[in-house]
Amino acid sequence: MSKKITLLFIITFSFSISAFSAISQAEKEVLIKLNQVTNGQKWIKKWDLSLPMDKWYGVKIVDDKVVSINLKNNNLTGRIPVEITTLLNLQELNLSSNLLNGEIPLNIGNMKNLQILDLSSNKLTGFIPVSICNLPNLMALVLDRNILSGELPQQIGKLSMLENLSLYENSFLGQLPASFYELKHLKSISLYSNKFTGKLNPEIGNLVLLEYLNLFDNDFKGQVPLELEKLIHLKKMNISYNLFTGQVSNKLSLLDKLNMTMRNEIGNVVSLPVNKG
Repeated sequence: MSKKITLLFIITFSFSISAFSAISQAEKEVLIKLNQVTNGQKWIKKWDLSLPMDKWYGVKIVDDKVVSINLKNNNLTGRIPVEITTLLNLQELNLSSNLLNGEIPLNIGNMKNLQILDLSSNKLTGFIPVSICNLPNLMALVLDRNILSGELPQQIGKLSMLENLSLYENSFLGQLPASFYELKHLKSISLYSNKFTGKLNPEIGNLVLLEYLNLFDNDFKGQVPLELEKLIHLKKMNISYNLFTGQVSNKLSLLDKLNMTMRNEIGNVVSLPVNKG
């Protein structure tokens, strides 16, 4: 009986090691693919593929799982391989300040553990995949300074843990989705220098943790919501060079970096009247 138990333990242990190794090998193959398709031979800090994975620059491994890839400013070129979305343990993906082109992988929403996604300062095109809204742990979505376009996904409000949304200097357009105002953990919103339109919903007052708001240089119109005054943590704001009209309070005018300097329908610069009372 004792021999049977020992044999069973050995078989079970061997199977566990085998399965565990298979997972590690699969992740290793994805990283090798990333290295190949982004011209790893010309990276600033190269990988020596003969070394263990935890020795590869920018790769963090915990419990033999790849949890972070940070290759910021490392001369990556080409496209982001779709295989990267199979790294289901990944918590951070930072490929910012490179020369990547093409589109964001459509099934990026498979990476349920992702907390930080930073693809800023590249040459990415296309739109924000709807699947991004399926990332329940995402805290930072940083896609600024690319060539991205299209509207924000209607389901963006599902990113309930999101604290930092940075999309500036792209070509996004359309109105902010209704669910946008459900992102109650947001602390920083940077949407400046895009082509957003429509009115700013008074429900922006629901974003009670907001500290930084920059909507500069878009085509937002209508009244500046007084509900912005409810945001007691708001430290910096710039909503100028939009098409907002009507009076604003003195408090909001002083909070805005450019004192509510707007464009009118024919492109002339105007200042919104301030209600001193």
